[in-house]
Amino acid sequence: MDEEYDVIVLGTGLTECILSGIMSVNGKKVLHMDRNPYYGGESSSITPLEELYKRFQLLEGPPEAMGRGRDWNVDLIPKFLMANDLMGMFEKRRFRKFLVFVANFDENDPKTFEGVDPQSTSMRDVYRKFDLGQDVIDFTGHALALYRTDDYLDQPCLETINRIKLYSESLARYGKSPYLYPLYGLGELPQGFARLSAIYGGTYMLNKPVDDIIMENGKVVGVKSEGEVARCKQLICDPSYIPDRVRKAGQVIRIICILSHPIKNTNDANSCQIIIPQNQVNRKSDIYVCMISYAHNVAAQGKYIAIASTTVETTEPEKEVEPALELLEPIDQKFVAISDLYEPIDDGSESQVFCSCSYDATTHFETTCNDIKDIYKRMAGSAFDFENMKRKQNDVFGEADQ
Repeated sequence: MDEEYDVIVLGTGLTECILSGIMSVNGKKVLHMDRNPYYGGESSSITPLEELYKRFQLLEGPPEAMGRGRDWNVDLIPKFLMANDLMGMFEKRRFRKFLVFVANFDENDPKTFEGVDPQSTSMRDVYRKFDLGQDVIDFTGHALALYRTDDYLDQPCLETINRIKLYSESLARYGKSPYLYPLYGLGELPQGFARLSAIYGGTYMLNKPVDDIIMENGKVVGVKSEGEVARCKQLICDPSYIPDRVRKAGQVIRIICILSHPIKNTNDANSCQIIIPQNQVNRKSDIYVCMISYAHNVAAQGKYIAIASTTVETTEPEKEVEPALELLEPIDQKFVAISDLYEPIDDGSESQVFCSCSYDATTHFETTCNDIKDIYKRMAGSAFDFENMKRKQNDVFGEADQ
């Protein structure tokens, strides 16, 4: 503790661990602390199953039919997206034409524009050009481009086209799904980035209380813990460490459901995601369902874990996710969590305290990645360069091999 660091990171949620790894790779001296004795924070995976029952104060514990408790790794906040085979929809002629247009589109080659100006033509006009119906528009905007509202429809189409291209290119890489999910749960991801940070000299301290964040002249200079002070130039943390520097931005409801069957009408898939667009259920926010299973080493043999989530809009949150829960019936056990969403009240440019946002209702990494890139840019003064980071890693591991 009694040293000076370039960056101190508080909390081992996924956002904080990724930023810790990036800063270490970039040559920063990093100290990473967490008040908890485990990695992951809000994005941890709970094991054994008995711990999940205790967390939600279900004192009776899991029944024998659930199998061995240590066979379960249950994500508290799902952040992945698994796609089923979408070719049935792709075969519709108009939609196929649209996808071909997107695949061929090159913002540096006007010959590929087909009369579309990427800087001025709205996405609504692009959909109209290909005569796409409302259901297909909902699917494209919310499941492929991963927008959470329809505000994008009247914006220039370039960003949306690039989002759809990313989905298509990712799908082509593996053939069945454009998304990845780690065996044994998402809790493995923060640990992976923590190991990356450690390889590059980062120091980790779990089960380490934070007594105070020390400021001088409005700028962070250190963190006090158990009578010792570690000094720093910049601080990264999740909202729980600086409650006086964040504001409540809403709430999210997540319902973890244990099933003994796959979700109906998904071809008995071992994993899938369903996005119910806001327009389909007369809401302002989409409803998300993700399902994983024993095939991912997160549940006992023959068991499935489905999580339904959405942004809270009324005083009866559980009713808001009923359209999702109806898809999951019968449900063996439900665990209901309603969480506040927090966001920082400033950008950290003066205080050099950079706070992440709470994890929202989405079950993909789009918003989390945006938060990470935004924090990095504010800290470093330039956009994150993934290729440069890869070169630095290759240089280090190349030297190690020699």
